[in-house]
This record gives sequence, structure tokens and C-alpha cells, in this order.
Amino acid sequence: MATKPLERLRSEILALSETERAELAHELIKSLDAPRDTGVSEAWDQEILRRIAEVDDGQAKLLNRAEFRRRMRAKLEAR
Repeated sequence: MATKPLERLRSEILALSETERAELAHELIKSLDAPRDTGVSEAWDQEILRRIAEVDDGQAKLLNRAEFRRRMRAKLEAR
């Protein structure tokens, strides 16, 4: 059961334009997310750069799409 302040707020929000409601929804969803861990982003950036360097240096073994799909299907069927 919604409280009076929540009912009033909901009514006011629904009177906003679609763009304003979308912006508000985005901000509310962001407020529910945990704080960003910048260390994770930096670690992924480093990993991506490492993998690109391996490809550029010829150290990485690349697969064509057909081989990749064959391997993935085999892994899924093994489960």
C-alpha cells in the first residue's frame, strides 16, 4: 500500500513529459547501482591492451567463426 507522499510523488512524476520521466528513471536506476569500481575498469583496459598486443605480435592463436562455433557447441553439449 503506497503512502500519501509516494502517491503524490507518483502523480507528479506521471505528469512529466516522456523525456523528463526517462531522465528521472535513468537517475533513479543509477542511484540503485553499487558505486563503480574504477580498478575493475582499469584492469579490463589493461587486459584488452595485452590481448591486442598478443594478436599484433602473432602470439595469439586466432580462430575463424566456424571453428569457434564448433568448440562452443562441443562445450555446451559436454555439460
